[in-house]
Amino acid sequence: MNPAREQVVEEELDASPQTLEGGEEASATDATAELREELESLRQELAETTNRLMRQAAEFQNYRRRTEKEKSQMVSFGKSLVIQQLLDVVDDFQRSIEAGRNVDEPTGRGYESLLSGIELAYQKMMDELKKLGVEPIQSVGEPFSEELHEAVMQQPAGPDEETGIVVTEIQRGYRMEDRVLRHAKVIVSSPQST
Repeated sequence: MNPAREQVVEEELDASPQTLEGGEEASATDATAELREELESLRQELAETTNRLMRQAAEFQNYRRRTEKEKSQMVSFGKSLVIQQLLDVVDDFQRSIEAGRNVDEPTGRGYESLLSGIELAYQKMMDELKKLGVEPIQSVGEPFSEELHEAVMQQPAGPDEETGIVVTEIQRGYRMEDRVLRHAKVIVSSPQST
């Protein structure tokens, strides 16, 4: 309700019916009652409208938060799909480096240049993945965890060795923040059979 209109209605309500002459007193009382009803109706309508607007504002705020969260989750999911495909490339780099180091008789400067070039490309790839929040899962020497590791074999533990410990990593696992992109494929120590 318009504040100026509300003030006029209240002033009219405050006018005393005693100042009116004769038969006009009853009609003034009726007019005052009508004005009071109109004022009360307008106040109730204002309260309902205000309440409805506040609910809509709260619903919109909740919608905005929910869509921002969903958008963030979709971006993270999209990144993880791309990164999962790149991990095979990282594995190829890693295998190439290991094969180069295990050659019995490396021949000449060409071999050293090739190996250092592969190592440089591998390191750049790992640096870029790290910027995206991707990190390798530490496995060897760690307790086996179903959340991080996939046991492909078991190996009997030695007399002084603990069981349930990762002894060999067959394929490195990776995670991005709290999400495991690929479980590490590992060999786990097991109790010796008797």
